[in-house]
Amino acid sequence: MTQKLAVAILHGAGTPEKNFAEYMIGKIYKGFAKEVEVQHPEQELEIVPVYWSSIFEAEEERLWRKLQQSADLDYVRLRRFAVEFLADAVAYQPSSVADNNYDKVHAVLAQALNRLKEKAGPTAPLCIISHSLGSVVASNYFYDLQLKHENIGIHTRRHNGQSPLEKGETLALFYTMGSPMALWSLRFIDFGLPIRVPSPMVKKYYQHLQGEWLNFYDKDDVLAYPLKGLNDHYHSAVTKDVQVNAGGLLTGWNPFSHSRYDTDRSVIAPMVEGLARTWMEVNKS
Repeated sequence: MTQKLAVAILHGAGTPEKNFAEYMIGKIYKGFAKEVEVQHPEQELEIVPVYWSSIFEAEEERLWRKLQQSADLDYVRLRRFAVEFLADAVAYQPSSVADNNYDKVHAVLAQALNRLKEKAGPTAPLCIISHSLGSVVASNYFYDLQLKHENIGIHTRRHNGQSPLEKGETLALFYTMGSPMALWSLRFIDFGLPIRVPSPMVKKYYQHLQGEWLNFYDKDDVLAYPLKGLNDHYHSAVTKDVQVNAGGLLTGWNPFSHSRYDTDRSVIAPMVEGLARTWMEVNKS
């Protein structure tokens, strides 16, 4: 029996279709099967999409209807994107209120990790793939596990189990796409501390596992920024800032490239390579 890898995929700001990760999952399975020469990659990779914006979906739709009714607005599609991005970002902010959205969003991720634990095993190496604001959600979640336990709210604690995977101890791979994390770092002195990837505890379970944090950004994407230059801590934590040209003829040269990372070969291929390398590291005979 081989050791499976656990993979969670977090979407970005806005309200995507519930099958938002379907294309990327197909590409990952196909590439992984080729890299490690297996016929059934779904038996080696357990992948769970994390639909965290479900927490805001109903209220954001109600807000959008009210805004449209109150004025005749231009650039409707661009405005809808702006409203969803900003609404998610504002609503997600940490709060001292007991029943807060920060906690509710993290509880969705905790439930996903619980499912991965059941499917891949309690010590399965964990890979997080995150887009846009989803990268901030993922970073905050594991930051709280690694460095600031008092930030973990009641909803998250209810779903956060005690397995190594659920405690973030087996976090091995972190892929951030179109991430505005650099902007969020303004909340902290000298831009703060990043999470550690791989987790400091991962060697307890897999002595030879290397891990990596790749941060993909398109220079035309005004929401995405490199991270290694923020401070010495980020320089050490992030394996590489990877500049890509996400999108095609209509989006590859403008800010709409922000929504095209998950379909871009230059993004998916390095992730597949990382997953294949990690799988081979933990399944050495």
